[in-house]
Amino acid sequence: MKTNHLLLEAEKALIPIFSGIDTQVKQNLKKVLAAFYDHRVGVRHFKSVSGYGHNDLGRETLDQVFAQIMQCEAAAVRVQLVSGTHAIACALYGVLRPGDEMLAVAGAPYDTLEEVIGLRGSNQGSLKDFQIDYRQLDLTEKGTIDWQALASSVTNKTRLVLIQRSCGYSWRQSLSIEDIQKIVELVKRQNPNTVCFVDNCYGEFVSALEPTAVGVDLMAGSLIKNPGGTIVTAGGYIAGKAELVEAAVCRLTAPGIGSSSGATFDQNRLMFQGLFLAPQMVGEAIKGSHLIAYVFEQLGYPVNPLPLETRRDIIQAVQLGSPEKLIAFCRAIQRHSPVDSYVEPVPGSMPGYESQLVMAGGTFIDGSTSEFSADGPLRKPYIAFCQGGTHWTHIAIALEAAIDAVVG
Repeated sequence: MKTNHLLLEAEKALIPIFSGIDTQVKQNLKKVLAAFYDHRVGVRHFKSVSGYGHNDLGRETLDQVFAQIMQCEAAAVRVQLVSGTHAIACALYGVLRPGDEMLAVAGAPYDTLEEVIGLRGSNQGSLKDFQIDYRQLDLTEKGTIDWQALASSVTNKTRLVLIQRSCGYSWRQSLSIEDIQKIVELVKRQNPNTVCFVDNCYGEFVSALEPTAVGVDLMAGSLIKNPGGTIVTAGGYIAGKAELVEAAVCRLTAPGIGSSSGATFDQNRLMFQGLFLAPQMVGEAIKGSHLIAYVFEQLGYPVNPLPLETRRDIIQAVQLGSPEKLIAFCRAIQRHSPVDSYVEPVPGSMPGYESQLVMAGGTFIDGSTSEFSADGPLRKPYIAFCQGGTHWTHIAIALEAAIDAVVG
């Protein structure tokens, strides 16, 4: 089947799904607009305060707007958070103390958290180095939460449960909001004092509700993923119960300073505007993920999630089966990126990752995965993980080249 014909067939088949995504975008955008209205967002909020950043009206209002959208008590949206991993680490160090236990309930954590926990590396400054115990519930053979094990796994020592919403670099379904709510209910039934924490990277605005709206105590993520709307230049967020957010931000700054300081470097307008754009950008990324899944399944490649499944994050995985195909796929995506399209991705090491990676990321914001990108570790079964996209038509153009590169 010719590539053009295959793409046209996919686009036609996905029209009803695209329409449903637009409805979801509208629902989430209404939440954003309501929060902007309720907190009287105006031009005055775009200005910044230098130095310590005391009394930054824009930063303080953005925190309140973000918390309302996420339906939680408090939020800290900060350019000083260098990545989602940094935001997550601040949250973990803010809550956990020596002698506590952290329980991961969705299998192995994302690669970049392994050194934070102390699963590999020198352990310098890791949770393990601070005598914080770690335990993990592996997934079932079908790649789902082991609900039976979870129902009896939380103890009085379990201070925090780590819930990774996205699949990361694993071949499993990302968690739905319903899954997360069920986890919280099971955990709280065993120990009401256990903090339920969600790594929310790649999941914001995918559903009508966020984890903090269904009982999660604390969550964190990156602004160069979903909530930055593809235009925020750096940063992350922490959101949830007020005392827990403040404890986490005290790890970012210092005890006694917490959330009251932090210059925003004239980034307030971009962060407000990115938040406004986020529902639409997420919608476009989801449309692109359906398109990628539909086409590559037609070509006989395993895909996760399946083409017609409701999305739980913005990641689309395609199992390519060989390092050569994975590299070719990423090079095709890079060739059709708006930035550095002339660059050829080659496998290499990256800080925080154990395996070599090949990455296509010709994005305006370096490392942004809200813009269209693709990457994967050089290990079996050689999976390409695609994320983001400002508009699905760009994804369709890049996909045409990727098909030709892989199929030949």
